[in-house]
Amino acid sequence: MRLSRRFAPVFAAVAFMMVLPYDAVPHTRVVHGKLPVPQPFGAECRTTVQGSHVTAYCHNPYPETDRVALHIECDRWWDIDTDTDPVDAGPAMTVRLTGRCWEEVRSAWVSHQR
Repeated sequence: MRLSRRFAPVFAAVAFMMVLPYDAVPHTRVVHGKLPVPQPFGAECRTTVQGSHVTAYCHNPYPETDRVALHIECDRWWDIDTDTDPVDAGPAMTVRLTGRCWEEVRSAWVSHQR
């Protein structure tokens, strides 16, 4: 009995918060003015798989440098997955990334960093 009396204010506060109308919940403050315009970023990459070899060509049409890296997941459990070192793709620059597995390739993708 004493345990429930001790926690009665806590239970009441939780119950009160659960039944509050949505309009009573505080919202984050919005600064009036212009919102920042997102700058376009990211090289466009084409990845091809031929047998166990993977090649990716990445072209960066934007003025900001993009660091791209190729990631290859091999199909066989004993085959080691590979990641290439990041390469800087500067403005109006095309880079080639290559890698391979011993046997089949399960998937390949390119990651981007600013």
